[in-house]
Amino acid sequence: MKKTALFVSLALLGIGAAQAADPAKINWGKIPAVTVPLFFPGQSSYEWLRSEEHKGAVKEVKRGDSCTSCHDEEDAEKDIGEKLVKGGRLEPHPVKGKSGYKALKVQAAYDAKNAYLRFQWHTDNAYPGTEHQYLRFDGKEWKVFGYPKLDKPVQDGVEMPLYEDRMSVMIDDGKVPGFANQGCWLTCHNGQRDMPKQFTKDEAANNALLQAIKKRDVRKYLPDTRTDPSDWKTGKSVEDIAKIKAAGGFVDLIQWRAHRSNPVGMTDDGYVLEFRLSDSGKDMFGGNADAKTHQPKFMWDASKVGYKSITVDQLRNGNHFLIREQNAVPFDPNAGWKEGDMIPDYVVSRADAKGSAADNNAIASWKDGVWTVVMIRPLGLANDDDKALKAGGVYNVGFAVHDDNITTRGHQVSFVKTIGFGAKADIKAVKLP
Repeated sequence: MKKTALFVSLALLGIGAAQAADPAKINWGKIPAVTVPLFFPGQSSYEWLRSEEHKGAVKEVKRGDSCTSCHDEEDAEKDIGEKLVKGGRLEPHPVKGKSGYKALKVQAAYDAKNAYLRFQWHTDNAYPGTEHQYLRFDGKEWKVFGYPKLDKPVQDGVEMPLYEDRMSVMIDDGKVPGFANQGCWLTCHNGQRDMPKQFTKDEAANNALLQAIKKRDVRKYLPDTRTDPSDWKTGKSVEDIAKIKAAGGFVDLIQWRAHRSNPVGMTDDGYVLEFRLSDSGKDMFGGNADAKTHQPKFMWDASKVGYKSITVDQLRNGNHFLIREQNAVPFDPNAGWKEGDMIPDYVVSRADAKGSAADNNAIASWKDGVWTVVMIRPLGLANDDDKALKAGGVYNVGFAVHDDNITTRGHQVSFVKTIGFGAKADIKAVKLP
C-alpha cells in the first residue's frame, strides 16, 4: 500500500475554529454521496456539437437542448468515453492505456463560513500523480524535462510523460447562457491547444483580443466573448467583455493541483470568460526558470531535505515539492551541477498567494489508488471574479479529472449537474451542526 497525505491545520488554512468546521474532522460517513460519471470527450468541441458531424443532434444542440436530453440512457457516459478513447474521428492521437471512464464520488457540506466539496476517484496509475515538469541540466544548459502525454515529444517517444493530477470544478450561477444545458462544452473550442485547427504562433500573435489581454495562445473561452461564437479569432472589444463580466457572465473555475497547489493546502481560483484566467492577486505557484538565463531561480535547501536536486530515477520516490518558504534557497550556479540534475520547474508558496486568487483551501490524500480531495470554498465571496456561493443557492456545475500524466482535453469530464446548499439539487450540500 502506498499512501501520500496532506494534513493541514485550521491556522494554516486561515479558517477560524469558532466560525468553521475543521475539514479534517467532518464525519463524511454521514454526508450523502453522489456518483457522477466522467468520460473521455476527445475533440468534441463547441463547434463539433453544432456541426452536421454530430449526427442526429445538431438541431437540438443549436436550439439549446441539454446534452442529457439525448444521452439519458444508463451508462451513456461510460459507452461514449470507452468508444472515443480508442481513437477515430474525435481522437486522432489515442493514448495507450488511457481510461475512457471514471466514477467520481461527490459529497458536499457547508456551515456559516465555508462550502466543503469532497471528491474521490481511482487513478489510472498505481502511484499518485504528484510530479510535474522539471528543469534538467544537460551539462551546459537547463532545459524543460517531462511533458503531458498528448504533447508531440511524448507521442514520438522522445520525452517521458510527466504531469500532475488535477481535479476541476466549473460553477455557473445561472448567468451564463447555455451552461445549464451544455456545460463545459461552451468553453471548449476548435483552435485551442490539442484541438482541431489548433492556433499557430503567428495567428495568436496577430490577434487583436489576445494582444489586448497579453496572451500568446488560445485556451478556454465563452461564446459570448466572440462576434462569431465558433471562431476564436473574432474577439469582442475589451470594453464589451468587461460588461459581460460585470453582469456575471463568466464561469468560476476551481482547480486542485497535486503538484502546484496541494503541497500548501490550497486550490487555485480562476474563471473562464474570453480566456481561462486566474483571479486577481497571485496564485500559489509560479515559474522557477529565470527568463534570461533559463537557470532555476530556486533549488532545494540541502540542509533541510538532504539534497539540492534529484535525478530521473528518483521520480515518484517520495514527494518532490519546491516550497519557497519551507525547503527552498536561491539557486547557486556554482554548486557543482552534473548532467541529469533536476529541479522543479515550478515553485509553490502559500505566503506569496494573494487576493482573490488565494480564496480556496484544500486537504488531500492518496491511498490504495484513490485520491480523496476536499475543497474548502468561502461562502459569500464579493470579488468580481468569483461566483458567490450561499445557503439556499443552487448552481450548475461541471467536473473534470486530469489523470495519468495528461492535460488539456485528455481529461474525463461530466455532463452538467446541479449542487444546492440546503436546496434541492443533484448534489445536496448538508448543513453542518
